[in-house]
Amino acid sequence: MLTKLLKRLGTTGFVGGDGLYALYKAHPDWDYTCAVRDTEKGSLIAAQYPKIRLVYGDLDSIDLLTKEAAEADVVVNWASSDHEAAAAALVDGLSKRTADEPGYYIHTSGTGILCLNDITHKTFGESSNKVYDDWDGVGEVTSLPIEAPHRPTDKVILEGQAAHADKVKTAIVCPPTIYDQGRGPANQRSVQLPELSRITIEQGNGIQVAAGKTIWTQVNVHDLSDLFVLLIEAAVQGGGKATWGPEGYYFAENGEFLWAEVAKEVAHQAHRQGLIKEDKIISYAPEEVSKLHSWAPVVWGANSRGKAIRARKLLGWSPKDRSLIQTISDAVDIEATKKGLKPGHAARAAGTA
Repeated sequence: MLTKLLKRLGTTGFVGGDGLYALYKAHPDWDYTCAVRDTEKGSLIAAQYPKIRLVYGDLDSIDLLTKEAAEADVVVNWASSDHEAAAAALVDGLSKRTADEPGYYIHTSGTGILCLNDITHKTFGESSNKVYDDWDGVGEVTSLPIEAPHRPTDKVILEGQAAHADKVKTAIVCPPTIYDQGRGPANQRSVQLPELSRITIEQGNGIQVAAGKTIWTQVNVHDLSDLFVLLIEAAVQGGGKATWGPEGYYFAENGEFLWAEVAKEVAHQAHRQGLIKEDKIISYAPEEVSKLHSWAPVVWGANSRGKAIRARKLLGWSPKDRSLIQTISDAVDIEATKKGLKPGHAARAAGTA
């Protein structure tokens, strides 16, 4: 039985907010603890989930994280893929448990970890035939060079688990481009598609990095939350059918897409909605596009291809929600509304728009 579920600051974030929504809907009888940064964040959680216990601190509150993890059965970190000290504290806390009743730690990484080759060689906008997987090729993923994005924190978790293998069971979930509207109490917005939509509107044209041949994989945030629920349920069952430890690495994808096609559709929708004069695409050199968004060369111009085999094979995960392309019209509309270029939903519903 689950005694406590500690979720880091991510419960008011995009991924964590939606994950908590799906988990609480499936298991409202479980005991939950959420760590939040301040009372403002806490009030958002309390309003939607009045029964959830709250503790206050941030990712640098190492003593708090260690203490709470030590008292938890399952810890889920939805807050940061890159805070090594926080990850180490959570593993350290769980290591206080016994071999008879080990603790489970589920960490959120990201497939930016697969972009190292393009980052190193600055081959932004070019295609790549390299496809990773989390089954036969899992060892390659968990031994990527330390310079890869998110890899330092992944390494902390894997090494911490190895040092306490009988007491700490870990799984790393590695999502790619996440999209659609979240269902959490605060941030319901992703990054890659919303930012591309916003900047397209601001620039008055579609945004493409160099040749635009970059390939990524995609996952709807609702499907991603389903995966987290399945993995947490397995943990509560004492591990279930899931893999834990050195091979407990889970990509989460529902197919590939080409960033040039996404850029084209964003421009088309922005033009159709009267937000830009024409739907032309402009190709930006990496150094130019980085002026529009600091991470643009990587998030729109580097390749990230990884096949999610483990979750499908072991947990029966079956992503089914709408695709990235199918959400672009809504994403553009939302960004335009935020910029005051369109009436909000409340005004439209009231008939005053």
